[in-house]
Amino acid sequence: MTQEHLMKQRMVTAIVLFSVTFVTLLVFIGLYADEHQRVQETYQTRYEANLVRVQEDIESYLNAEGDYEMRYMRLAMDMSNAREFAFLINNFDDKQIIVNELYTILLKYPEQMQQEENLNALYTATDDILKHLDQGYEEAEALIDSIDKQGH
Repeated sequence: MTQEHLMKQRMVTAIVLFSVTFVTLLVFIGLYADEHQRVQETYQTRYEANLVRVQEDIESYLNAEGDYEMRYMRLAMDMSNAREFAFLINNFDDKQIIVNELYTILLKYPEQMQQEENLNALYTATDDILKHLDQGYEEAEALIDSIDKQGH
């Protein structure tokens, strides 16, 4: 075999290996994109499930005859969980800030947030958010702005 023939064989082998590697890379990119989308859907589902729990906690708190502290802490923890999943959702930055602020006012200003009108406002905001209405985030912002952050 001549030197030229060996070079042609090596070149053909290199082109075949490159083609196989390139196709494999494209397949893995496609699989990654598909899995990324599924993970994002899971985060969104869990975020919404935690908002449903927040609503259930508000109803439980408002209808309770006792043990308000435990019910309020459960409400704050479910909002914390919703906040964590909101953080994981892509392209959700403005809404993440609002959800984080809701959690913050639940923790920092429990005396104000335990008032029935504020809990009802939180319930309405989460209900509209669950209905995929941007109005829900506006209502949440209005609730955040209505809290007196200088006092308790």
